Amino acid sequence: MTHIRAELAKAIPEMMRSIDKIRNIGIVAHIHHGKTTLSDNLLAAAGMISNELAGKQLLLNFDEQEQARLLTINNADVTIVHEYEKENYLINLIDTPGHVDFGGDVTRAMRAVDGAVVVVCAVEGVMAQTETVLRQALREKVKPVLFINKVDRAIKELQLTSDALQKRFAAIISEVNELIRKMAPEEFVDDWSVDPRDGSVAFGSGYDNWAISVPYMQRTGVKFPDIIEYVNSGRTKEIAQKAKINDVIFDMVIRHLPSPHVAQKYRIPNIWKGDIGTPIGQAMLNTDTEGPTAFMVTDITMDPNAGEIATGRVFSGRLQKGMELQIIGTKLKNRIQHVSLFMGPERLMVEEVTAGNIGAVIGLTDAFAGTTTSTSPEMVAFEEIRHVSEPVVTVAIEPKRMADLPKLIETMRKVGKEDASLRVEINQETGEHLLSGMGELHLEITQFRIINDYKVEIEASKPIVVYRELVKHAGGPFEGKSPNKHNKFYFEVEALPAAVVQAVKDGEIPQGKSFKDTKTLIAKLVALGISRDEARGITAVEGTNILFDVTKGIQNLNETMDLVVDAFKEAVNRGPLANEKVYGLKVRLVDAKLHEDSIHRGPAQTIPAARSGIYGAMVLGDRMLLEPFQKVTVNVPQEVLAGATRELQRRRGEIQDMTSVGDLQTVIAKVPVAELFGFASDIRSATAGKVLWSTESMGFEPVPGELQPKVVAEIRQRRGLKPEPYDAAYYAG
Repeated sequence: MTHIRAELAKAIPEMMRSIDKIRNIGIVAHIHHGKTTLSDNLLAAAGMISNELAGKQLLLNFDEQEQARLLTINNADVTIVHEYEKENYLINLIDTPGHVDFGGDVTRAMRAVDGAVVVVCAVEGVMAQTETVLRQALREKVKPVLFINKVDRAIKELQLTSDALQKRFAAIISEVNELIRKMAPEEFVDDWSVDPRDGSVAFGSGYDNWAISVPYMQRTGVKFPDIIEYVNSGRTKEIAQKAKINDVIFDMVIRHLPSPHVAQKYRIPNIWKGDIGTPIGQAMLNTDTEGPTAFMVTDITMDPNAGEIATGRVFSGRLQKGMELQIIGTKLKNRIQHVSLFMGPERLMVEEVTAGNIGAVIGLTDAFAGTTTSTSPEMVAFEEIRHVSEPVVTVAIEPKRMADLPKLIETMRKVGKEDASLRVEINQETGEHLLSGMGELHLEITQFRIINDYKVEIEASKPIVVYRELVKHAGGPFEGKSPNKHNKFYFEVEALPAAVVQAVKDGEIPQGKSFKDTKTLIAKLVALGISRDEARGITAVEGTNILFDVTKGIQNLNETMDLVVDAFKEAVNRGPLANEKVYGLKVRLVDAKLHEDSIHRGPAQTIPAARSGIYGAMVLGDRMLLEPFQKVTVNVPQEVLAGATRELQRRRGEIQDMTSVGDLQTVIAKVPVAELFGFASDIRSATAGKVLWSTESMGFEPVPGELQPKVVAEIRQRRGLKPEPYDAAYYAG
């Protein structure tokens, strides 16, 4: 990368203060639809790379694994200056991954931006991950515009005429608008639909550096038949001169995507549940650079020279070297050592980053992705960033040399902090060090980083699927007795309605055991199918499981309830069937008999009794194992279709849909994650390499009855337990 031009470095700090001339945008798309290639062209506009290399250099894929695998793994940030109608605008751009394993990075990026350029391939059209990234953007109230990429491929490979090409575009636009109508906030459904006539849709080729939109056609006279003529005659350099991609895309961004000043007025109430009337609430609503600082960390990167770099959005106030920020939710304060802006692999040091911008900070060592920091210690934290999917594959890791064990533990903590989609479990008692991720690729790349970036030689187990536990029907009441036999708890369990589970996953029903607005929460539960009496007894939410206390007037229960909640948490985090987490369980405490003397109902008595009561009720409800499923979308030519479908069916895959465009066949199947190990190499062999495929999380479904005993026994043995799970008598004590 050429060094950032001196005049650019000089201009940016001044421009950060012109809030109406700032745009914070993310480039989002399905894998291999051309996000990073497009970003290259947009960097050429900033003079950061040569026009000849734009589209080929893939500058924002600066990680070694990204270059080797030709895919984006991490979010990459860059700040660009663009001239529009003789005025300079500052564009903070984040290039996001398209692979499902790195979807967490997309979710976190959407918290930092106000607008998204949704990239769709003209040949493949709207794909599974297109829908996912659009949902992630709209959930954060991020406004979309559309870029239909790889138009050159549609012209050459599908040999489309001007009319057929426009029909293809119309179908893609219609499909994107259908998704927006389905998922956009109600008040924005009409305003946020994309329309080629107003220029909120552009068409082009990221690889060949050109793009057009209807307003651009009207201004320059370049039309679709001209584009077809240029592409077919190999004169793409001529179009790139007449219809510069960066001008078309950035003009669209500036015209149609909001400034922070506009966006924060509707985004802040969506992502922050504090009192808007407070000084910090007003400062964020008005993007006030002079107000208290509110900075949300959306990404942590490890720089071998500088250490931890926290990147995120400044919603109010400013970030300055030497400033002390409170880590909200803790008593910790961190002092800022350096403030900068990311320029792809380089950083531009600045004196300050002001409200409405995306900044990078060194010194926030106690922060992680999702942390709120502020100069105002009493600030309410931003809403938790909710990821679309959760880790479904685990590997056990150990150092090759035992002397490296302390270094491995420290490294695993660091990678867990750097990648909020990873789950790291370090069990000092058993010596198990577990990494759970979104898929095989996610874990492969994490292991590569541990070995190469952190210099720890490791050995990893084969990937293991993450399962969940539930009950087939209602179970209980079941009596759980304390070891001293003086305390008894009676529990009933059943599966929660699917709508309630979804509301918990969406954050509409908060985690924990102290609820601020119980009246609204009770009304929400009743609307989702929980009876009013039961809803009034909501006591704790852990994962996707809810504990209800439906007892009446039991003496001393209030004093003991915190211990019952601890037992509930233990029970749902290690289920009775295979020690896997429990998913979507309703637990009802229906009765209790407690010793009058508090010394006889302490933690050592209460927790085992309540836990046994929950476990026993689950046994009576007929425990079952749930396994994760993924939607697999495969694109292949007609001649290798049979090989692709055979490969999917061999893996317990259920074919759900098949469509075709020209010679290209698209197969959509539902496949258990347990059967997808090694799929990448096998599908390539089955199709002679002529395949593009992607996956998307579909949640958990029951393991087939005939397979369950074998799978349960394998999991239990791996964990050092007896192969057979315990029966109800074991928990009766």
